[in-house]
Amino acid sequence: MKRLHVHVTVENLEKTIHFYSKMFGQEPTVLKKDYAKWMLEDPLVNFAVSNRSKQKGVDHLGIQVESEEELKAVQKALLEAESPIKEEVCTSCCYAKSDKYWVEDPDGVVWEAFHSLETIPTYAEPLLNVIESQQACCA
Repeated sequence: MKRLHVHVTVENLEKTIHFYSKMFGQEPTVLKKDYAKWMLEDPLVNFAVSNRSKQKGVDHLGIQVESEEELKAVQKALLEAESPIKEEVCTSCCYAKSDKYWVEDPDGVVWEAFHSLETIPTYAEPLLNVIESQQACCA
């Protein structure tokens, strides 16, 4: 099963969390000092907000998958779209370790296709830890 992912950069995280909690009828599934995520079943979407970027608004869109096989199928579709793809294996971001593919549509809209492997306690691990964890995770 695939789930639409939307990440929005916001100015006031507290007000935004209040707004979307009311709009979605539920509290965030993940709540951190700089990030919140709702894993909604209706509509089927992974909706995240953060205050980590200066540029406000839609940060990127994405497709979250539940398996490595689904991620490979999305990768194949992205290759057929003939747009450059950036691959990230065992990367740490948004309080999760994931395998990802990044691509831009013809107008520059950024899309992320990803399979989350596990949760982590930080938004992103320091570079040294990422290198060490990639070696351990993906060896």
